[in-house]
Amino acid sequence: MADLNKIAEGYINAWNESDAGRRAALLEAIFTEDVSYRDPLMQGDGHAGVGALIDGVQQRFAGFRFSLKGAPDGFADTIRFSWNLGPEGTESVIEGTDIGIIENDRLKSVTGFLDKVPAQ
Repeated sequence: MADLNKIAEGYINAWNESDAGRRAALLEAIFTEDVSYRDPLMQGDGHAGVGALIDGVQQRFAGFRFSLKGAPDGFADTIRFSWNLGPEGTESVIEGTDIGIIENDRLKSVTGFLDKVPAQ
């Protein structure tokens, strides 16, 4: 079985990486080339598509950081993990849970769920 902690930590690191070159390397290490990402607000395909989503989130939530919430779990080719997003050192503003399909120790698809969002 794949190392679920390594996959989840790599995923969080990719979402936090602001340097485009380093992020591209992380995307290549963590996601298959044909990765698909879907959540209630956005979707992207391939490394370029997911990279564009990360850029958008970083611009909208400047200064916010992702962190793992608890430990990832999974079975067979599936991983589930929860995350927090907010300014470092404060309570999270947004929280979610992602379900991923793993292929050859990389994420082939991610479906995201938003567990906590700020009131509009």
